[in-house]
Amino acid sequence: MDARSMSATRALYLLPALIFVVIAGYFLWGLADPSRDPSAVPSARVGNDILPFELAPVEGTGVPGLSNLDLASGEVTMVNFFASWCVPCRAEHPFLMKLAEEGMVRLVGINYKDQPQAAVQWLEELGNPYSLIGSDLSGRAGIDWGVSGVPETFIVDGNGRIVHQQIGPIFPEILENEILPLIEDLRG
Repeated sequence: MDARSMSATRALYLLPALIFVVIAGYFLWGLADPSRDPSAVPSARVGNDILPFELAPVEGTGVPGLSNLDLASGEVTMVNFFASWCVPCRAEHPFLMKLAEEGMVRLVGINYKDQPQAAVQWLEELGNPYSLIGSDLSGRAGIDWGVSGVPETFIVDGNGRIVHQQIGPIFPEILENEILPLIEDLRG
C-alpha cells in the first residue's frame, strides 16, 4: 500500500469522529444559549379572555367546582393546574399554602388528569389552599388554557383576562419578583 492510499484510509477512519464532534458541538451550543429557555416561550393565551368552561368539583373535597364566570368576578385570581402524581406540584405546594393562609390572592385550582380519590388524599395530606377546584379528568380545559404540563399557574385579572402564565413550579423568588408585584399592579 502506498503512502497516498494509507492517508486516504486514515481520513476515512477519522471522518465519523469528525462528524460526531461537529454534531455534538452544535447540540452543546444550542443547550448553552440562554435565549433558548423553554420556560420563556410566550403563551398564546396571555392577553386574551378565558375561553368558556365549566368544571365539576373534585368529588370528596367539599369545595365547589370552577367555571369561567368565577374568574370574571372583579377579583384578581391565581389559577393553579396541579395533580397528585406531579412531583413539582408537591414542591410548590407549601408556597401556595402560604399564599392562601396570608390571603395574598384568591387561589383556585384545576386538578389535571387526576383521579378524584388521589386528589382528595393529596389535599388531605398537604392541605387545601384552593377556594374552588375544578376537575379536568379529560385534560380538555388544560388544552384550552394552553397547558403543556403541570404545574402551571395563571394570573387572571378581574375581567377574566389571562395576564401571566408561570410554566413550572412557583418558588419564593418567582413569587416575590414576578407574581406578587404583578398582582399588586392589577389591584392598582
